[in-house]
Amino acid sequence: MTSKQYPIIDVRQLTRVFGDLTALTDVSFTVPAGSIFALLGPNGAGKSTMIKILTTLLTPSSGAILVNGHNPVIHPDEVRRSLGIVFQDPSLDDELTAKENMELHGVLYGVPKSLRRERIQHLLTFVDLWDRKDDFVKNFSGGMKRRLEIARGLLHHPKILFLDEPTLGLDPQTRSHMWEYILRLNQSEGMTIFFTTHYIEEAEQTAQTVAIIDHGKLIAEGSPGALKTRTGSATLEQAFLALTGSEIRTEGASGADRMRMRHKVWHR
Repeated sequence: MTSKQYPIIDVRQLTRVFGDLTALTDVSFTVPAGSIFALLGPNGAGKSTMIKILTTLLTPSSGAILVNGHNPVIHPDEVRRSLGIVFQDPSLDDELTAKENMELHGVLYGVPKSLRRERIQHLLTFVDLWDRKDDFVKNFSGGMKRRLEIARGLLHHPKILFLDEPTLGLDPQTRSHMWEYILRLNQSEGMTIFFTTHYIEEAEQTAQTVAIIDHGKLIAEGSPGALKTRTGSATLEQAFLALTGSEIRTEGASGADRMRMRHKVWHR
């Protein structure tokens, strides 16, 4: 069995309820190690709730989960050591500099000092922030903060990189540059990539498997080509609309979830 055959993420009959609101209902899927997996869905479909459960920030109401062989509820620390994550909502410390945010993350993940400094310089250069390394994050633009969050998520070279709307607010050039780097990591190191996005062309161009979630239920899963064939569509975006409809959605459970989690600290 090669490293790309076993499931590094295994979700079975996952349900998450918030009071009277059901965010996820009986969701099951697997993600092979070393693959690129996209979770797509309209606003309020449950994407962010799913990522927060997989990354130990929420517990499921029912169902079973394994992430890199560990149950996030029973062994959250083991799961966290396997992960890098770029949240949808801002998670940087505005009172620290860019370099200090990176240093803190590296220390928390136990990256050796010499290697930490090397990676910080490499990653801040990659996201075009090395010249601003000593500037306070509170003075950064939204796009600069997003680039710093992406660099921070890659600092410890995780086995699984979770990206929740990673390119939101980025210009096309930075989006393209970021994906080139992530694809190189996936190919050279076998890093598993799990991401959500509203830029559906990103999923069509990069993901081997696409899962579509709507109203908290998994309604389709397969390669971009298979989903296009299933719906008779020329593009993945057309397939997405054929499966989910074209009505404009408002935020539901996932929006409420983000409000609950906004002040929760990732490292407890």
